[in-house]
Amino acid sequence: MKRFLRYILLEFILLLALPTEAHEIRPAYLQMVQQSDTQYQILWKVPAMGDMSLKIYPRFEDGFQLSESGLPRSVSGAMIHNYTLVGNHPLEGSSIEIVNLNKTMVDVLVNITYLNGEKVSLMLRPDAPMAVLPGSNSKWQVVKTYTILGIEHIWFGIDHLLFVLALIIITTGFNKIVKTITAFTLAHSITLSLAVLGYANLPGPPVEAIIALSIVFLALEMIKIHQGKPTLTAQKPWLVAFSFGLLHGFGFAGALTEVGLPQSEIPLALAFFNIGVELGQIVFVVVVSAILYVLAFKKDWSLVAKKVPAYAIGSLAAFWTIERIIGFWG
Repeated sequence: MKRFLRYILLEFILLLALPTEAHEIRPAYLQMVQQSDTQYQILWKVPAMGDMSLKIYPRFEDGFQLSESGLPRSVSGAMIHNYTLVGNHPLEGSSIEIVNLNKTMVDVLVNITYLNGEKVSLMLRPDAPMAVLPGSNSKWQVVKTYTILGIEHIWFGIDHLLFVLALIIITTGFNKIVKTITAFTLAHSITLSLAVLGYANLPGPPVEAIIALSIVFLALEMIKIHQGKPTLTAQKPWLVAFSFGLLHGFGFAGALTEVGLPQSEIPLALAFFNIGVELGQIVFVVVVSAILYVLAFKKDWSLVAKKVPAYAIGSLAAFWTIERIIGFWG
C-alpha cells in the first residue's frame, strides 16, 4: 500500500512538471571581462520562454556607458545580449543594479574577470538587486554564492528531482532509502569534482540524453514492480543510484562550468556548490517523505491511480530523451 501512495504523490508532481522545460531553470547570468583600463566586454543571459525574456537588465552608476554590440540571440531557455561597457573610473568599488529584479523570482549570478586575472563572483537577488562590485572575492561571498547556486540547481533541475523521486517511490524502508540517496550523492559528487577540476570529461548533450534515459529506466522498473516482477532497482537500489549518479554528476558539472569558478577559490566554490546540491536534495527528500506519511492515512486508492504515474513519468522522460537527442544536431 505504501508503494501505491508513492505513486499518487508522483502523479501529482508530474502534473506540475509537465509544462516545464526538460532542462533546469537557471539564474540570469552577467559576465564582465575587462579588456583595458576603461573597457569591459559584457555578456547578459536572461531566462526566456521562446522569444519572451524577462524584462530585467543591468544598470551601472554614472560614469559608465553601456552599448549593445550585435543582435540578441536565443538559446535553450535564455536570451543572450552582448554589450561593451566603457567607464571613466574603475569598475571595482562602483555600484550595479538589476532593474526590475525585485519584480521577479530570479537570481542573477555576476562574474567579473579583471585584467590582473582576478575573478569575482556574487549573487544579486530580488530582495537585494543592488551591490557594490568588489575587486576580489571574500571567502564568505564564495560560500554564499555557490551554496545558493547548488540549491537552485537541484531544486529547479526537474529531471534530477524526478530521478530522486522515482528512487524513493521504488525503494521501501527508511534505512534503504537513506542508503540509496547516499549512494546517489556520493556518485555525483565524485564525477562533479573530477569534471570541474579537469580530470574527467564527457560531452554535455549525450550526458543529458542519458540522464533522461535513466528516468525511463526507473519508470520501467516501476511498471515491473506493479506487475509483481523482481527488479534490479527494488533489490539493489543503491547500485542503480550510484551507477546513474555518476552520469548526473557530469550534468551538474556542465551547469557549474557554464557559470565558472573564481580562480583564487576553486576548491571552496566547488565544495559549497556540492554542499548546496546536497542541502537542496535533503530538503526535497524530507518534504517527499512528509507528504508520503500524510498520504498513508488514506488506503482505498483506485487502480488507475496505481498505474498512471509510471506511464506518465516514462512518457515525460522519453520525450526529454528524444528532445535531447534531436538537440545533438541543433
